[in-house]
Amino acid sequence: MINWTDIDTVLLDMDGTLLDLYFDNYFWQEYLPVRWGELHGLDADTAKRTLVPRFRSKEGTLSWYCLDFWSRELNIDVLGLKADVEDLIRMRPSAQKFLETLNARGLQTVLVTNAHQNLVSMKLARTGIGRYFGRVISSHQYGVPKEEIGFWSMLNKDVEFLPERTVLIDDNLKVLRAARAYGIAHLLSIAQPDSREDVRDTEEFAAIHDFMDVM
Repeated sequence: MINWTDIDTVLLDMDGTLLDLYFDNYFWQEYLPVRWGELHGLDADTAKRTLVPRFRSKEGTLSWYCLDFWSRELNIDVLGLKADVEDLIRMRPSAQKFLETLNARGLQTVLVTNAHQNLVSMKLARTGIGRYFGRVISSHQYGVPKEEIGFWSMLNKDVEFLPERTVLIDDNLKVLRAARAYGIAHLLSIAQPDSREDVRDTEEFAAIHDFMDVM
């Protein structure tokens, strides 16, 4: 799937790529609506029907990923609620072994995520994966999400890499397409970002089922 002699830099997404997306899906789809509904005297189903359109209106924007934005919008401590269920944060199969292998090969390894910096800190503390990366980049540092080509331009000004000798692994197809438009040559997606959901169609991108596939 990858000829590693052609690669100098590995860009890795966090949620749904290295980490099981179940934590995030459960939080936004189940836990947060219940807790928000309690504050407004709403049952869980009514709270979900109220919140889902508000969430969808921000998909693909930096606000969607911003805990500060949603804390203000919903008048609730989103990061604090995340901490309530942080025991659900889990690495995907063979992800740690994959990171160890990349380090052993001497490749430049960079974490690139849309997650808010405070959530990144929580997840790195929980999993210990921060030690495998030379840099950890949140799109909030640049003020633009990974779904936009501008993110990749700013990243390349901040982190030196040759797009033609770089691989990006990300579960978000819109992100992969933006990176392709910028010129990143090697692109892979994730077949099952959420372990509780079915394997999905990754369309034009080759899919990783387990990181053993690409070691």
